[in-house]
Amino acid sequence: MNFQTKLVQAIDKTNSLVCVGLDTDVTKIPKHLYTSDTAMFDFNKGIIDATAQVVCSYKINSAFYEASGADGIRQLKMTCDYLRVTYSSTPFIVDAKRADIGNTNAGYVAYLFNYLKADAVTLHPYLGKEALEPFLSHEDKGNFILCRTSNPGAGEIQDVLVEGEPLYAYIAKKVASEWNNKGNCMLVVGASAKELGKVRALVGDMFLLVPGIGAQAGDLQGTLEQGLTKEKSGLIIHSARSIIYADGSEHFAEKAKEEAIKLRDAINEYR
Repeated sequence: MNFQTKLVQAIDKTNSLVCVGLDTDVTKIPKHLYTSDTAMFDFNKGIIDATAQVVCSYKINSAFYEASGADGIRQLKMTCDYLRVTYSSTPFIVDAKRADIGNTNAGYVAYLFNYLKADAVTLHPYLGKEALEPFLSHEDKGNFILCRTSNPGAGEIQDVLVEGEPLYAYIAKKVASEWNNKGNCMLVVGASAKELGKVRALVGDMFLLVPGIGAQAGDLQGTLEQGLTKEKSGLIIHSARSIIYADGSEHFAEKAKEEAIKLRDAINEYR
């Protein structure tokens, strides 16, 4: 089963467009977990077990695990394996923002797709399609390509005019018309309604991963109005901190579920 089919089935099963970010910072997890040598994984497992029935996917940002060295990578692998085996119908994205050339990309592919066995990854487009081909050639995997991000300085590069249009729009068209011949390309577009609406108009019903809702205070209503397809789908609404760190006690998982349900229901009001 390819990533997009798995994602659509998960959305239908859970009636949810919510993607929970497992951006696990060891300094922010509940203190009662500190005695375990797998504290990051234990925290993730609690969040996953509590929320799996109300979300369509998970996104795991590799940086938080890399920061803890070999032990962090070990627990990243444990988390990926747990999702793959225990919740096999729920796709997960490893947010690594990779892309390079030649053998370097081959190494990234081996790590992300063969070792971590990610269902999908995030990539940057700067080196062009030729450099991304080792990822794109995996027809069963999802490839989320950075398009228009929501960080304050994004416009410095992404809004530069290329052939009379902003670079992010040029990338959106390029991915949709030339890079997606295997149907496994998607885009990352931050929760900034104006750019999101323009991207949606350019790429049709392609899935868009939308960070910026929750702790980053993105405009949920504007995001949905501008980004949903005619079928009221096509978006993966990502939220991390406002869900996973909603409570710092032993009841962190239950509170995370409550916040995930709250976001799911708020989204569904507009679907």
